Amino acid sequence: MSSGCPFAKTAPVGAVCPMRSGGDVDKHEARGEDGDRSQNNGSETVPAKCPFGYDSHTFKLGPLSCMICKALLFESSKCVPCAHKFCKACISRFKDCPLCGADIDKIEPDSDLQNTVERFINGHARIKRAQVNADGSEIQEQKNVIYADVSMERGAFLVQQAMRAFQAKNIESARSRLSLCAEDIREQLQSLGNTAELCSQLGAILGMLGDCCRAMGDAGQAVDYYEESVEFLSKVPAKDLELVHTLSVSLNKIGDLKYYDGDLQSARSYYMRSLDVRREAAKENSNVSSQIIDVAVSLAKVADVDRTLKNEAGAITGFQEAVELLESLKLNSDADESNLEQRRVSVLDFVRGQIEEKAV
Repeated sequence: MSSGCPFAKTAPVGAVCPMRSGGDVDKHEARGEDGDRSQNNGSETVPAKCPFGYDSHTFKLGPLSCMICKALLFESSKCVPCAHKFCKACISRFKDCPLCGADIDKIEPDSDLQNTVERFINGHARIKRAQVNADGSEIQEQKNVIYADVSMERGAFLVQQAMRAFQAKNIESARSRLSLCAEDIREQLQSLGNTAELCSQLGAILGMLGDCCRAMGDAGQAVDYYEESVEFLSKVPAKDLELVHTLSVSLNKIGDLKYYDGDLQSARSYYMRSLDVRREAAKENSNVSSQIIDVAVSLAKVADVDRTLKNEAGAITGFQEAVELLESLKLNSDADESNLEQRRVSVLDFVRGQIEEKAV
């Protein structure tokens, strides 16, 4: 799963979660704990704290987080007899409570706690609210109310929680959060149309959903998500290198799944599409080392399929072109490019090995 957040560029410096237990967030008065308000360029800043314990600076979630995966609880479950609570998928891997060490006799669902988690999600990051009078009536003058603690909007928050859960192998949790995020974006697409920002966000989310399905062994659903990811990312102008990379990776992942399924011609077709995307990006950004390495990786993938298809001449040509690209790439010795150098050497060793294998 990609570590980049597709919402990073649009997240405002914002405010606190307006969610209140058992209430309608749209009707809450925009006030702090002491009722004071301060003026800031025509907007109200509310120094309130989230009643559920969310802190946007440390990203702590208080009692709504799972100690094991560090993300929002999903299918909240209680250990018996110690009563400590975790995600069902997380605690199911243990025989003893990881918090207190007590033997786990059984695991019971905690629907009340999960309902609280869902209310938190539904109310989280509803950042802009109309200003209201003390009696609850709306003030006619248009001003934004910004809650002072939330640094991420709903989409970015859900992606963050999904990535935490995915890294902890709580795949169902990650898929659930990403699915909710995708639904939100689709609603915006219906009202705003296919803007570049929304298409790029949805394309990235769909790619992550594909990763979830792939991790769960559902190759067919993974391909569907990757293909839809490609569809939306292809609508975005190829100027953002991160989005170009995401597009090419989605194409390669479809190719990988087709390859493992034995559909070699289809796999080669997707690998070639990825190679074409990367060649074009490298042509426009010849000074970006990562683009050159990406092209070499795609050349190696196409060559590998060619060899399996008994097209040895085509395979050798592809491997040799990859070697030439990587050998001509000169990276600085500073820390910023040290990881790239390790990747370059790793790919170079692989493609050289493929050429030497045939020579032997």
